[in-house]
Amino acid sequence: MLNMTKTQIKSKYTEDWVPIQSISSGMIVLNSQEKVTGVKISPRNIFILDYETQQAVLANLRNMYNQIDYEFWLVVADRPVDISVYMSQLQLLYNQENSPAIRKLIAEDIEKGNSFINNNVVDTEYYILFKEKDIDKIQKRIRMLINTLASAGLSAQQTSNEDLRIILDNFLNGGRTMDFGTVVTTE
Repeated sequence: MLNMTKTQIKSKYTEDWVPIQSISSGMIVLNSQEKVTGVKISPRNIFILDYETQQAVLANLRNMYNQIDYEFWLVVADRPVDISVYMSQLQLLYNQENSPAIRKLIAEDIEKGNSFINNNVVDTEYYILFKEKDIDKIQKRIRMLINTLASAGLSAQQTSNEDLRIILDNFLNGGRTMDFGTVVTTE
């Protein structure tokens, strides 16, 4: 609960407290006209690689971080996994299959999928974000990040509007997507 008096509260929606004007072209546009954007890094488990390759990836990441001469944020966000289409396809396969052995395998996959759904399985996503007003600097920084991450063996692309919404939902709403104002109680 927030410890605020009623005179301090101007709005009961969290979104009204956050200085965001819009989200467009893969950027959060702030009221100050600064833009928050960056890159989304595709996850890769480097610890299954041989030791020398691991060390090369880590050295390239260290070099990338040393090249960054501006304020940036490393953000890790969880995105709910939606496997409903996959589950529907499995159910159709199960209904069409006549072989008891194959039906048993499909049923096991359906059971495993249901356990994912019941346990709220999420994908973890990684971002490097920064704030800047100048569009040319933004594009140059994004290119530099994508290229240096590629030299480290990692794939990255500019954040999308949906990526930025997921990040905001994680911070403002505990990871739940909301289509309405988040109400703050003062009781």
